[in-house]
Amino acid sequence: MLAEETAMQAIPASKMAPDAGVDTLLVFTVTALLSLGIVMVFSATVAADSKTLSFNTEQLVRHMIHVALGSVLLLTASRIPLDWLQISSKAILLIGLLMLGLLFIPGVGKEVNGSLRWFSIGGFRMQPSELMKIAALIYFADYLARKKEDLHLFKVGIINVGLVVGVIGLLLLLQPDFGTTAVLVTTVAGMMFLAGVRFWHFLVSISVAAALMTVLMWMEPYRVARLLSYRDPWADPFGSGFQLAQALIAIGRGEWFGIGLGSSIQKLFYLPHAGNDFLIAVIGEELGAVGIFSVLGLFALLLWRSFAIAGRAIDQGYRFAGFLAQGIGLLLCLQASVHIAVNTGLLPTKGLTLPLMSYGGSSMLSCMLAIGLLFAIDRQCRPTPGRVR
Repeated sequence: MLAEETAMQAIPASKMAPDAGVDTLLVFTVTALLSLGIVMVFSATVAADSKTLSFNTEQLVRHMIHVALGSVLLLTASRIPLDWLQISSKAILLIGLLMLGLLFIPGVGKEVNGSLRWFSIGGFRMQPSELMKIAALIYFADYLARKKEDLHLFKVGIINVGLVVGVIGLLLLLQPDFGTTAVLVTTVAGMMFLAGVRFWHFLVSISVAAALMTVLMWMEPYRVARLLSYRDPWADPFGSGFQLAQALIAIGRGEWFGIGLGSSIQKLFYLPHAGNDFLIAVIGEELGAVGIFSVLGLFALLLWRSFAIAGRAIDQGYRFAGFLAQGIGLLLCLQASVHIAVNTGLLPTKGLTLPLMSYGGSSMLSCMLAIGLLFAIDRQCRPTPGRVR
């Protein structure tokens, strides 16, 4: 019965449209984000780890390698048959859970700054939680597609989803990785809402999740310190409020039009992790509010194209493809929103990269994989003349 339900939502190979075109606005958006990211990562890291402030291109070279590898991954993912992806959704989720579990085996996981989040492979560090986000989207898109008619039931629409999210969240929080957990939970909640879960069921689940997140936040002293410093970073500007204070100084210096590309002062040993967690602060200092609004506009365009592709897929009866496209758009844009909110003091400090722009190999590869799947959905669900539904 389960196989029959899956087959009903899959896209048979005979119905695919491999040469039906490409979403040019999506291509433009992704290219613009990648290009601006390359420029800003270079600007933010050009003097990194150099006591003499000499010209440094190491991070730029590594970032370019990440973009190149990500481009290959994007092109490969864009050719994946969606029916195979849906059929394999449970196996993909299990692989993601296994990778998270392997981190806790002594000698396998690599601890950095008190967090056990990485594998070290050939000089490169891989963060399995980044790939876990994509695996979770694929699984929940399949689940929601198969159970669409029963989502009004509390067990089907809330309990079953909550159990899987709980297992993933537990493994992420043990690392600990509170930011990724929050983004993933919010993304899945958005997918559930769009799929048609009852509104009051949705409100109950969101309330419970928010309460649990609050409890988890207050259980850790360092999270409490971040929350207090977020409320008033100037109370301890050289301690718990240092990162946010430096980010606000950077954005404040940029005003509307910035002080000029490459001219940031805060990136020179004042602003920690300027190339990844606080990239938007450097953009704000060098390109001003106009630069920040431009980035926001590009992510709004990305969300629009994701939902347009999702709508077209759902209209043709391909629920799995549509729900996955919605999840990809929500995931990337929610993470971007949190990154910008943290940098501007709207949310407590949390280390999250700016998708498709920040320095970081695992983040770049997972984002490019997600975009590749979005292109696959666009290509395979695009109506063509004479195509039999």
